[in-house]
Amino acid sequence: MPRIFVGIDLPDGVDQHLDLICGGVPGARWEGQDKFHLTLRFVGDVDGGVAERVGDALDRVAFAPFEMTLVGVGFFPPRGQPRSLWAGVEEPAPLEELHRKIERALAKVGLEADPRKFAAHVTLGRLHDAPADRVAAFLAHHSLFRSATFTVTEFLLFSSVRGPTGSKYRIERAYSATTG
Repeated sequence: MPRIFVGIDLPDGVDQHLDLICGGVPGARWEGQDKFHLTLRFVGDVDGGVAERVGDALDRVAFAPFEMTLVGVGFFPPRGQPRSLWAGVEEPAPLEELHRKIERALAKVGLEADPRKFAAHVTLGRLHDAPADRVAAFLAHHSLFRSATFTVTEFLLFSSVRGPTGSKYRIERAYSATTG
């Protein structure tokens, strides 16, 4: 049963920049360059038929290319023990609109809306018993983080397989922006 999600892959230069800031927090399992992405919609474990219907529904999502810049860092959840570190997005409005279009397309194939509020971010690492002072130091040190601006021209349907060293991602389908 495939575990699928919809996301945006990042350019190599942005992946490399993110990789350079990942470190200095004991208890962190950093995502790494091969896994950095921005999730637009997590779908989860579905059977092959549902995965195919999701893939076909996403074919009907139209969007124009847009610019994106990653800025700043933070953690989830916003209260309590941090479980993940992330990089934020400067102007999330185009991502929020694309997320809404994807939600509408998936609703048409019977998927319930994601109950979580969409928060545009790139996960940098997962935390396990990370010392609060080291998390705070990471946040302070990288508070002015800013990636190069890049143009988003496609979104992707990924599948994910969990393993002992974390998940491995595979691109199943790509969906290009419409122009003109």
